[in-house]
Amino acid sequence: MHILIVDDHPAMIEGYKGILKAYFNVEDLQFSVAFTFEQAYLLVQKAQKAFDIAILDMAMPAFEAQKIFSGEDMARLIMQKFLATKIMIITSHTEGLILYNLIRSLNPDAVLVKSDFQSDDMAEAVQKVLAGEKYYSKSAKTSLKNVGNLYDGLDSYDRRIIFLLAKGIKTKNIPEHLPISLSAVDKRKAKIRLFFDIPKGGSDEDIIKEAQRLGLV
Repeated sequence: MHILIVDDHPAMIEGYKGILKAYFNVEDLQFSVAFTFEQAYLLVQKAQKAFDIAILDMAMPAFEAQKIFSGEDMARLIMQKFLATKIMIITSHTEGLILYNLIRSLNPDAVLVKSDFQSDDMAEAVQKVLAGEKYYSKSAKTSLKNVGNLYDGLDSYDRRIIFLLAKGIKTKNIPEHLPISLSAVDKRKAKIRLFFDIPKGGSDEDIIKEAQRLGLV
């Protein structure tokens, strides 16, 4: 079993390796590790055979030369080259909107939120994804259920706009974070206000307050 682990904290990588060695036959395990997205990119480019599993940290410094800004971008690169590789995302994010977007847009084989998984959970996740099943830790499951019920009428750009507004990004600056025009942002905000039942002319603050009230950001 060849496992790629990408994380910018060496101690975390050693921890993940230790967990897997404790639950699986050590002789059957082969690890490739990367502490940066650049290192991971080079490993993937050089690999002649698919990794069985890629365990990717969601948030690391960007490798701008190849437009890899997150673990999600790294996952897409791996998926383009190796369709058979199982993708496991590990993240510190607990916001429902981020987790929901990640699951809906990337469809990874596993999502584990750092604050709510233990060593047993990681071992179980590996077993499940190798068996062709999905594995989501508690927060990810909750997000998929609760946020999904509310957001079926909004696409990924709409959801990302809400998240950016909640992070304090001004409307005029959103096109710097998403590949859409300012006029498209305004149209989508009107759609979001309608979806949230906010009166016409409602402000960004109204959108943020409603998203917070619903526990989405």
